This record gives sequence, C-alpha cells and structure tokens, in this order.
Amino acid sequence: MLESPLFLTRVECPVCGTVNEYETIRVGAYTEGERETDFCPSYIRWRNPKYQKYHSLLFFAATCSQCLYTREFNAKFKEWSKDNHFRAYRLKVIKEKHLNDLNTEGALTKMIGAVLDQERYPDETAVLKLLLAIHDELLYDHPSDLDLGRFYLRIAWMFRHMQAGPLSSASESAAGNHDDFEKAVSDMEIWLAGWRRNLEYLTAAGDTCFESGGISAEVEATLRDRFRVIQAKADELHQDGGRIISDLRTLSSDIRLAENPGVEPDSGNAFHDYPDFQSFLTRLTSISTGIPRNEFEARRFAARYYKSAFETGKEISHGNQSLQAAYLIAELSRQIGDHDTARQYFNTTIKMGQEYINEIRGDRTRTALARKILELALAQGKQNLAQAK
Repeated sequence: MLESPLFLTRVECPVCGTVNEYETIRVGAYTEGERETDFCPSYIRWRNPKYQKYHSLLFFAATCSQCLYTREFNAKFKEWSKDNHFRAYRLKVIKEKHLNDLNTEGALTKMIGAVLDQERYPDETAVLKLLLAIHDELLYDHPSDLDLGRFYLRIAWMFRHMQAGPLSSASESAAGNHDDFEKAVSDMEIWLAGWRRNLEYLTAAGDTCFESGGISAEVEATLRDRFRVIQAKADELHQDGGRIISDLRTLSSDIRLAENPGVEPDSGNAFHDYPDFQSFLTRLTSISTGIPRNEFEARRFAARYYKSAFETGKEISHGNQSLQAAYLIAELSRQIGDHDTARQYFNTTIKMGQEYINEIRGDRTRTALARKILELALAQGKQNLAQAK
C-alpha cells in the first residue's frame, strides 16, 4: 500500500491565533514534466495515483480555517513567530486590516472563503487560495511585488492546467485539433489586448490633436464630440470582444467535457451555484480590480508585478534571480502580445546573461542555469520578433 504523499504541519495563525494543521507535501511525492517557456511544469504525476486529481499548487498557500488569513506555505511562514521583523513591523497592520476586511459585508475574503472546497473543486480552490494570498499581501503597507508576480504566475499555470482538462486515451487523437482551437482563441485574446492598447494611444493622440490651437473653439468642440462618439464605438467593440472570447473559452471547456464523457460531474463546468468558475471570478471583479478570469489576464498581472519588482531592484538579487525575472517579464509580455516590452526585456536578459556567465565562469552550477535562461531568451526573442511583424 502506497503511503500518503501528505503529512500535517501545525502552525499558529498570526492573525487569530488558531492552530491549524496544514497538509504538507512529502519530498519526492510527485514528479514533474519538462518546464515550459514560462517555467510551468508540463504535467504533475503523483507517485500515489489516488492523489492525481490534486495539483501540487493546491498546497502552495496555507489558509487559516477560522479567519482565512493566507500566506505562501514556506519555512518563513512556518517560523513566523521567530521573525522579529514580521512581528514588530508587519503583524499589527496586517492583523487589523485583515480582520476589518473579514468583518465587512460582501468582502472579498468572505466570498472566497465561502466556496473553498478542495475535495469537490481542487483546482478552483488552488486558484482561490492564491487570490487570498495576493489579497493579504496587498494589505501590507509595502507589499512584495516579486511575491505578487510569483503568485499571479502560478494562477496562470493553474488556468492552463484546468483548460487542458483530463484527457482520456480515447480522446488523445482529438487533442491536437482542440489545441489548435484553443491557440486560435488565445491569438484572438492577444489581438484584443493590442486593440485595448491602441485605444489608449488613440485617446492620447486625440487629446494632442485637439490642442493644436489653430481651430476655433466652436469647431474644436464639434470635432471633439465626433471623436468621443467614435471612441465610444471602439470601447464597445473591445467589450464585445471580451464577451466573445469568454464565450469561446466556455465552448472550449464544453468540448473537453464532450471528449471525456466519463469524467465525474464535479469536474464539469458548474461551480457551486454559479454556471462555471469564470462566472464566480467575474463576480469577484466587482469587488477587486486584481482578479484574473483566465490565463491571459493572470499573465498580464504577473508581468506587471515582475516588472515593478525588477525596476525597483530591492527584492531581486544579482545573478540568476535577476536573469530569471527579466526573462519572465519578456516571455509573459510576448504571450500577451506586448511585443515592444518583450523585445526590450529579451535584449536585457541576453546582455545580462552574457555578462553574468563571464563574471562567474568556473562555477558550473550557476553558469548552467544562466546558460539555460540565456538559451530561452535567444529562442523566445526570435519568436517574438517573428510575431511582431
């Protein structure tokens, strides 16, 4: 009989004092497939097949059973009581803000806490626990941009895992066609993001155009009104595009289900009383602006916070960590269609990588990782140039 890949770790909640027993993954409990270009493992395979319905990221964050305070489940959290800086400078603020938020009617924490269910909805719960960790991190006076980027990146990985769905051997022959369909939807999503950015450029250009000073005030007002009408139509098209892509995502999920008729009902579209998980996430967007509803939006948030952390420079150490951050900004930007930012950061990664490898030559371990990141930057940089044409 195979042993459980999990064991319990007791940690006192720093906010409410509840002693929780968190499920902890044993070393070697699962294996991973090759890492994709954003470092997402291509698959997770538990040594004990009874746990295959769980993604390892379900156990990435720890959520208090009473007050729902959530943090990354790492050594730093397990030993928080010995962290003098946390207790002296951060605990009082986070405790007050978290409890105030928890006691607010219709608060994000309460809404998410009410639907956490790792048995019926393990993948959705993994995403929601990460969102709680993000929400609590943002309550700090000086939240960690690096951690926020890492959390959003993992949400993007979870969306990709959920989108792929369980493929039975009978449906594997159809997987290629379905992958093409999903890629086409992703391409439309990238196009829509470009439309949104161009709208922003158009607004700025329009304001500058009407400030030329060579037009009478009466004529200028008429022209501005015409511009606002056109602008409103363009905004409406962007909103319609978002709804179309959402419908296509739902259709894609339904196709996966049709290909796998033996999948249990709980792993279908419905999420509690909502028609699907995306509907619940859309409900959350009315409370918070930081809620991604799909992989594309999660990538966009991840790129934003990684970029902020990289440019600030306080959280990222010199060497492979800074190389990896620069590369992720580039690759995530490429994936969301922001080819200018991608090109800038691919070039930064290549330059930094070459300099760092020269600096640490002789250190095989560190140079091996640096060379891997450099190779990725060169390959994905070429792909970005081709896509930008």
